[in-house]
Amino acid sequence: MLRCIDLVKAYDLGRHRLEVLHGVNLSVAAGEYVAVMGPSGSGKSTLMNILGCLDTPSSGQYILDDLAVAGLSDDALAEIRNSKIGFVFQTFNLLARTDALQNVELPLVYAGMPRKERRERAARALERVGLADRAHHQPNELSGGQRQRVAVARALVNDPSILLADEPTGNLDTATSQEIMELFAELHGQGNTVLLVTHEQDIAEHAKRRIVLRDGKVVHDEAVEVAAPA
Repeated sequence: MLRCIDLVKAYDLGRHRLEVLHGVNLSVAAGEYVAVMGPSGSGKSTLMNILGCLDTPSSGQYILDDLAVAGLSDDALAEIRNSKIGFVFQTFNLLARTDALQNVELPLVYAGMPRKERRERAARALERVGLADRAHHQPNELSGGQRQRVAVARALVNDPSILLADEPTGNLDTATSQEIMELFAELHGQGNTVLLVTHEQDIAEHAKRRIVLRDGKVVHDEAVEVAAPA
């Protein structure tokens, strides 16, 4: 489903070249739940940007659903982002003065979907994350956890191939973080592919596979048994 082959990302800084990713190789199969960990400066955010088609590698290959991403035009990358990838960020990125249903609809608006169909799909996505009764609440009328659930619903509304979550609990308290991680586990149980970027060990422990980056290289990659809740 997703493969990186000898992935390199470098930036030219005048007379100097800064290489952030050094020949990363990894693959993620459909239906996996993977956590990518690493300290600040490890390259995990750069890797996430490439996997999310927000950036392109300097060399190497990135293949998503049998499509070679490197070298595609900006318009083609935007189409992939909107149709194949659902994003969840630390900051919820919800539009103020716009209710939850309208926020969830946004990817479908960009896709040109008719209003009636996109409203129905957005309502179903909110129901999946347990917020059907908050569809017409604006962000300032929702708790932090509810706002992140709206963001997750927005990520799911296009039925993406993969859900990319970048520090999704970074702005949440401990109890609310646990609720959001339980939601990700539930979505994974429904067959969604989840790729989670975090520097928090307790958050990564919810995933069934952990990849550790250090200095732009994969230094650890293992499947783990996730303990059932007590």
